[in-house]
Amino acid sequence: GDRMWHFAVSVFLVELYGNSLLLTAVYGLVVAGSVLLLGAIIGDWVDKNSRLKVAQTSLVVQNASVILCGIILMIIFLFKAQLLTLYHGWLLTICYILVITIANIANLASTATAITIQRDWIVVVAGEDRSKLADMNATIRRIDQLTNILAPMAVGQIMTYGSPMIGCGFISGWNLMSMCVEYLLLWKVYQKTPTLALKSAKVEESELKQLNVKKESDMKPAEGVQLIVERDVTGFEPQQEKEMGCAARIAEPFITFRDGWVAYYNQPVFLAGMGLAFLYMTVLGFDCITTGYAYTQGLSGSVLSLLMGASAVTGIMGTVAFTWLRRKCGLIRTGLISGVAQFACLVLCAISVFMPGSPLDLTVSPFADISARLFESEPLPTIASPEDKPEMVFATGMPNLLNGSTTPANSDPEMSPEPVPLISVSLLFAGVIAARVGLWSFDLTVTQLLQENVVESERGIINGVQNSMNYLLDLLHFIMVILAPNPEAFGLLVLISVSFVAMGHIMYFRFAQKSLGKQLLICCTPDPKAAPDSSPPGNTSTV
Repeated sequence: GDRMWHFAVSVFLVELYGNSLLLTAVYGLVVAGSVLLLGAIIGDWVDKNSRLKVAQTSLVVQNASVILCGIILMIIFLFKAQLLTLYHGWLLTICYILVITIANIANLASTATAITIQRDWIVVVAGEDRSKLADMNATIRRIDQLTNILAPMAVGQIMTYGSPMIGCGFISGWNLMSMCVEYLLLWKVYQKTPTLALKSAKVEESELKQLNVKKESDMKPAEGVQLIVERDVTGFEPQQEKEMGCAARIAEPFITFRDGWVAYYNQPVFLAGMGLAFLYMTVLGFDCITTGYAYTQGLSGSVLSLLMGASAVTGIMGTVAFTWLRRKCGLIRTGLISGVAQFACLVLCAISVFMPGSPLDLTVSPFADISARLFESEPLPTIASPEDKPEMVFATGMPNLLNGSTTPANSDPEMSPEPVPLISVSLLFAGVIAARVGLWSFDLTVTQLLQENVVESERGIINGVQNSMNYLLDLLHFIMVILAPNPEAFGLLVLISVSFVAMGHIMYFRFAQKSLGKQLLICCTPDPKAAPDSSPPGNTSTV
């Protein structure tokens, strides 16, 4: 259900707002900004509450938000004409804001679910067996990629041969059913794994409260790590906590935000996490921006779903490559090899910018679309006018082929399908799809590095900050699209994206060099350490 919604929401927003990526970029901006500000707080909430409560609460909130959002979108599609006439279109604008807000809540709940299941539960279930942990990480990612194949295909076909309204209803109904099934599955896993009921953070906090009275100065050496809960137990008596409870509650989110980022910076895998975060500063992924861009260039929902399915297949290939490379070359070298493979594939995307059929035209002002939509007196458009479609055909030459147009007689004979304009878009998506092999292998590498080198009591907040870092770079790429939403400027965004991917892999190379030293290029030896001498005793691990 989450994958269906992730694919469909960008298409819905483009359909509602015309052939501009502006509303889609605003949605991405809100989502990225929310996780950036609240990532550490969400992670801290995951650390402080029982695993079952966190998983169940986030699951219910996420699915309920998607269901409500789907219902609102159905109302908009049904009564679009009436909403445009009420209050000069402001009621429709309020509906847009409501959809984006509820969708953002769903994404925050999805973030909490990902942290607790993919960063915490899986580590507890795997125990001390790191090979099993790697296999479980890869299996979860394969399941995720399989849903990337099936979910978009189902929704794309429904939207192409049905209507967006039917697509909204289908997604809402599916999320209602899947919520019940997922809830029961989580309960069964929890019952079959007794260690999930034990959380070391709570034990450490109670022990530290007792030790604080006698040996406050000996606490840090005994623990061997910098504990986030230290601020709650140092220098406070129970009566003082009651007296300062109100002030502490007000300051707690800000303290959590600060301490989370400081703890993240002090992690031995900081550079590896930063390298992963830099990969989010890109338009070369099947997110709402790329999907919206392809939609404006004439690709139908059906074709987009097939392309997303192909990217999921290469993503599965990346998970297979990860497990094989890890056994042969070690965990850290796997990330290095994956980064080289991803960057090599993205070179095709950079080349596509200069190929025939590319809509790149820097003479078109990127601010023209913003000023026209913000300052004109007409209400916000809901769908592209038929007069605009020939321009889209000229850009790619594909709508008649891929959108199932039944009016070829109305089109210009000079704009009949030609093979040359397909070169640019073909290279673009070929590079994006092929790069998924290296991307997902690299992602799994950094994920396991975080799992192995972050203590359990900090697991939620560190991964929450990692999500915040990911979304910080994601936020920058949405701002970049808002400043240049025109399809003519998309080629420039592609070149900037490739540059940021290169910088991310340079950061990871520096981490690998510090960790392995001269053994970095010796592929058939196990990695001696995941973190060098700067790692605390509790964080050092063999990978």
